[in-house]
Amino acid sequence: MTANRVENRKALKLTVDLSSVDGRVPAREGITVNVSPHGARVVLSQELPRDLRLNVRSMLGSLKARARVVYCEKLDNGLFAVGLELFATVGDWIIPGTPPELLGQPT
Repeated sequence: MTANRVENRKALKLTVDLSSVDGRVPAREGITVNVSPHGARVVLSQELPRDLRLNVRSMLGSLKARARVVYCEKLDNGLFAVGLELFATVGDWIIPGTPPELLGQPT
């Protein structure tokens, strides 16, 4: 899963809204673990099927993107880690100057 990654990811913890492009899966919130210009790892409370097409929106920034679920793995705590391939991306993950405490980082 990470062997073919060509971009470095940046650790970033923030809330994202995920909604199915075709409406088959209800919208839900997730928390990013790391992000790159073309991908993200997001933790969710529910499993998502591989290849599901999603709309992604950052709750602390202006980022909007289309995405495809690349993998979904169950974590020990009962949550699911979802790998997203991002495309048709506009905006930024966060608004510049966002306080670190809003990003889940120590101040």
